[in-house]
Formats: sequence, structure tokens, C-alpha cells
Amino acid sequence: MNKQFFISNRKQLFKLLPDKSLAMFSATVSDAGSLPVDFEQNANFFYLTGLKIANAQILLYKNGKTNLNILFIERNIPEMEVWIGKKLSKEDAKKISGIDQIFYIDEFPRILQMYAPSSEVCFYDYDTNKIGANLTDSLFQLKEITIHYPALKILHPGPFMTALRSVKEADEIENMKKAISITNDAIHNLITHTEPGMMEYELEAHFRYECIRNNAKQLAFSPIIASGENATILHYEKNIGKVGSDDLVLADVGAKWNEYCADITRTYPANGTFTKRQKEVYQAVLEVNKAIIKKVKPGITLRNLQDETVKLIKKALKKLNLIKKDEEYKKYYMHSVSHSLGLQAHDLVDRAKKLEAWNVITVEPGIYIPEEKLGVRIEDDILVTKDGHENLSKDIPKEITDIENIMKK
Repeated sequence: MNKQFFISNRKQLFKLLPDKSLAMFSATVSDAGSLPVDFEQNANFFYLTGLKIANAQILLYKNGKTNLNILFIERNIPEMEVWIGKKLSKEDAKKISGIDQIFYIDEFPRILQMYAPSSEVCFYDYDTNKIGANLTDSLFQLKEITIHYPALKILHPGPFMTALRSVKEADEIENMKKAISITNDAIHNLITHTEPGMMEYELEAHFRYECIRNNAKQLAFSPIIASGENATILHYEKNIGKVGSDDLVLADVGAKWNEYCADITRTYPANGTFTKRQKEVYQAVLEVNKAIIKKVKPGITLRNLQDETVKLIKKALKKLNLIKKDEEYKKYYMHSVSHSLGLQAHDLVDRAKKLEAWNVITVEPGIYIPEEKLGVRIEDDILVTKDGHENLSKDIPKEITDIENIMKK
């Protein structure tokens, strides 16, 4: 992505910040001395800098007509180059982020002292955890800031970042389309390699292989590959079950491309053919999926979509002879139909706010029947347009005949 994108993001944030304020965002913390691990950048830090490096920070300072962007990165340690390679240089960091003022991270306290005393409020992007646990790195630094600058009011920049990140730019949409395209290929690879008797983790391997083969080494989240009764567990993550011949397999998966996520769910028969009952339940969910997608447009809220989904699910459950009274529906459907999508699979969102053009959301109704060892969810990624919507995942098959035909090949 061009550095102008990140420069523009910071300019938009400055418009939201009040006068005499600071804003601080940190990259993901990583121990350079440890063995290699999968690195996942902090979404807000990437959105403002474009940098995929650890242990860095950005400080924004607003006072009158002065808007300053100050970046802090790690020093290169020549003795460590043989182990971890060279650190990103100031010159390269500038080319990517468009930030001119760059210091080393050990200089942060000295630079902060130059701007904190003249600021009234600090919007600090911290990660919380439960009482009794060790403080996160961001909370530890925040504690130090409050001790040294007690007059500085601390607020979280969440509302600002939600407003900015929820409206996507063209480059962001293209990255998401690429992630969805790779997910499509990987789902096809997963489905066509499915055979009764396989283990769920084998199917996960087929999905991961195709993603990595397409240079999508990072996934949006850990794949959910749930067969039979496991598909009735919403966030099933073990993937250790054995796939039965008469099982449906629920695959909730997503690749990531240049930090942007896909989030797709498809459900299919392990043996290649839906039973009569499986068809009934699957078709009921598919009809709700299609109906809710049709309602996506500017001016509607996620709460509106949820209310409409519940109405349709209640009717479907009665038709399937699963409930008699409306209030019983939560036994078989208990989650939201939609969430925002972007730099995170569950991206920042204000569920009460009306949708607007360039929002991207999911639509994912489901029906889960533990007593029948049967779970169905169908999830698509939807772009809100000026006049309605565009289904970004429309090329990923979900009709019964299409799925069965794929599995026959």
C-alpha cells in the first residue's frame, strides 16, 4: 500500500483529536532473543504507519496549528544480525510510513517529556486484561505515564479508530478481495480432499497448505473445522475429531492478505451428498443468509439485521419442527448474524451506528442441533455500497447442487 494511505489516515485522526492532546499507539511486542513465532501486527499501529515491525511506537501531538507525527523504532544491533537479520532502518521506515521524525525506542521517555507537559489529554491505545494477571506491556507503560504526568487525562482512542477503520478505502477493499480469493481456493482444496474417516486436523492442513502456497502465510484466525456434533460448538477450535460418513463438515476459515482479513463459513457433506434432513436444515440457513444479504444497505444497523435474522430463524425452526414457541429459538441459534471485517476478523464496530458506503460486514446465520449432531452456518463477506451492497464472496459456492457437484469431481 502506498505511504499516502497511511499519511491520510493520520491526517484524519488529527481532525478528530482535540487541541493540546497526545495519541500513542504501539506495535506488537516481540522478544528478539526467542525462537521464531508467527508475528501479528497491532491493527491500529499498522493502520497509522504501514509498518510490520515489532517493539515500535508512534506518538501524535496536537497543539494549535502544530500536528506532529513521531515514530520510534528499535536500534539495529550488529551482533544480532546473524540471528535475526537487520532491523528496519530509519530511511526505510520513512519510505513506508511517510513519517519524517523518527527516533529509537529507547529515546521515547526523553521525547515524551518534550510534549506531555503542554498536553491536557492523552489517547493511549492500551490492551486490558483481568485483575490478578500481569500487566500487559501497554498497561505497564501507561502506568508509568500516569505516575510521571499525573495531570494528563487518559482516554482510549477506540471511538476514533472505530470511526476511521470502519470506512474502507479502495486499496483496503482490494486487499480483502485478494484474501477472499485465496480463501476460496483453500476452501475448494479442503472440500475436494475430504473423505469420511479423515481427521479434522487433516482437513485443516489442506486449507493451510493452499493459503501458504498462495503466499498467505498468516490466517485471519485459527481455522474452525468441525464435523458432526462438533459443528454445534460455535467457536470449536480443537479440530481433533474424526469425520463420520454421514457428517456435515463446517469450515469457518479466512486467509489474510497484507494484514486484511477474509472470514468465510461453508458447510458441506463429508460423503459428497446431503441427506434429506441435512438438505432441509441447510436450505433453511441458506434462505436466511440470502434474505439478510439483500437487506444490507446504507442506513440500516447491525442490530436491524440481527432483529430480522431472529424473525426468519424462528420461522425456519418451526418449519423444521424444532420449536413451537418463539422464545425457544435460542436453543438452536444464539449468536449475532454480523460483525465488521477489516484488519481484524472481528473488526472495530459500533453496532448501533447506521451502515454507510465502504463498510464491510459479514452475514452468517446458522442453526445448531446438538441432539441431531448437526450444525450449519453459512457466512459471506459483504461490502456496503452507495446503492446497496456487493457480495465479495459470491464466487465461493454455497448452493447445494454446486457443493455436491464439486465433491463429485
